[in-house]
Amino acid sequence: MIQAASWLAHRRVNPAAKLRLFCFPYSGADASLFYRWPESLPPGVEVCPVQLPGRGARIGEAPFTAIGPLVEACGTALTPFLDRPFALFGHSLGALVAFELARWTRRRLAAEPAHLFVSACGAPQLPDRETAMHHLPDPEFLEALRRLNGTPEAVLAQPELRDLILPILRADFTICETYSYTEEPPLDCPLSAYGGLRDVHVGRDRLEAWRTQTARAFLVRMFPGDHFFLNSDRVLLLRVLALELHQIVAGRLRV
Repeated sequence: MIQAASWLAHRRVNPAAKLRLFCFPYSGADASLFYRWPESLPPGVEVCPVQLPGRGARIGEAPFTAIGPLVEACGTALTPFLDRPFALFGHSLGALVAFELARWTRRRLAAEPAHLFVSACGAPQLPDRETAMHHLPDPEFLEALRRLNGTPEAVLAQPELRDLILPILRADFTICETYSYTEEPPLDCPLSAYGGLRDVHVGRDRLEAWRTQTARAFLVRMFPGDHFFLNSDRVLLLRVLALELHQIVAGRLRV
């Protein structure tokens, strides 16, 4: 076991859980994003927020800058927790990590998630339409972050906090912007793609393209907010997610 416990933060152990839901945050965020989720999801689900290196209690660790080593390390650490049915949820960068982890578990463990939830992320086989920003000097990088509107201005305006978060954000953007899709067969698990109606970065067409990544049931669900509807539409999102998870736990979907 490679530092298995350090990868799971704010996990509320549930010995009676029928399903573990591993949750991956967006760029710059940490596992605390999912701290309150268990209160809104079915009791048969154990929420397992994933803490990536460089944030939270792992602030002293260097963040990853490439998805391959990140998924390898994450998959190896989480393997002991895949001893029961599991599902994966990821938002933006987290969706990409969750997708590649699902393919990793298939290759390495001959196991696939009961369900894959991807949120605010275009299908991985599509070319990235965004202008790369991970290599920009700090002033330009800061301005680009402000335009994205995902990092609180209070954080960007304080030198101490800014110096803390910038290396993490730059590393996370490097992962996204250097990602190279490799062709593999579709996953053999249902896939749900969530999006924001006001998300100017990921439109419905880019969510619909996830359809080719699964041989099972596929659906797209849209929420009122922008790219960060995970925060603005949290109550609605958790209500929808709870319904889907209830179907999995109740056995109506393949586990």
